Amino acid sequence: MSGKAAGGTAGTDCAGGTGGRTPEAVRPEKARPEMARLQEAAAACPGTLAVCVPGVLGLNEDVVLPLASTGKVLLLAALAQDVAAGVVDPDERVTLRDEDYAGGSGLLTGLSARDWTAGDLALLTAAVSDNTATNALLRRLGLGRVDAAAAALGLTRTRIHDTIREPRLPEHPPAFASGTARELAGLMRSLAHGREPWQRLLLGWMAHNTDRALVPALLPHEPEDRDPPAALPYAAGVWVANKTGTDAGTRADVGVMAGARWEGYAVLAHGPAGREHALVQAIRQAGLAIAETVLPAG
Repeated sequence: MSGKAAGGTAGTDCAGGTGGRTPEAVRPEKARPEMARLQEAAAACPGTLAVCVPGVLGLNEDVVLPLASTGKVLLLAALAQDVAAGVVDPDERVTLRDEDYAGGSGLLTGLSARDWTAGDLALLTAAVSDNTATNALLRRLGLGRVDAAAAALGLTRTRIHDTIREPRLPEHPPAFASGTARELAGLMRSLAHGREPWQRLLLGWMAHNTDRALVPALLPHEPEDRDPPAALPYAAGVWVANKTGTDAGTRADVGVMAGARWEGYAVLAHGPAGREHALVQAIRQAGLAIAETVLPAG
């Protein structure tokens, strides 16, 4: 099943369609205070801060930046489509190979079991950004399948380029994944407003993410609430399902946020290695700006 057939084109325009739940209209003037906050955050950022909330906020949204583990959403989207289409059984057993193991984030390098289901590996990828699970799923689906799914979703400059490598050497592609805030926010918006089975599945995986240290860090939210709210406004501030990425000189967070309304977002920051804390601070300020667009007025 192609992404376009499953849920429409995502990521081609910051004000693009959503293919499902009808989004609340947002007046352009509503975003002006949030843009001022973003511009202040960008001025203090030691590198490039890129932000997109489709049709509401945009800053450097077309700049291609390294994504680190945020790029894993492309893999998870392709897998969710294949599961929904019956191409991949989530209970299919996937045996880890020696070449799948990668250091960095995750749990599998410290666990003894080598036999997992595809669903297990998806949840590990989404919840703890497990690098070994990511590599095993990339091997199962194939990078070509992931690339085709991204293209079908309308993503033209956002791609996974390689497996996870720790360390990444000069002979390897320079980044695991790269892309733009505009395209990733468009994909997230399709999850926020979509009703296709693969969209619901992917959103559910992302709701298990344990890293809330970037966009949601300063926001009132319940990190253990994994069920999308049935009605808005959301009582606990904002509901968040997201995927983060961290690497030397890179911090990124893309996801879905719900308060008084639903929205998708993408925040990417890239700068000199050693200045990651300043990148984190910039993303958290962007998170405050994003929340102002979804929280009830006043």
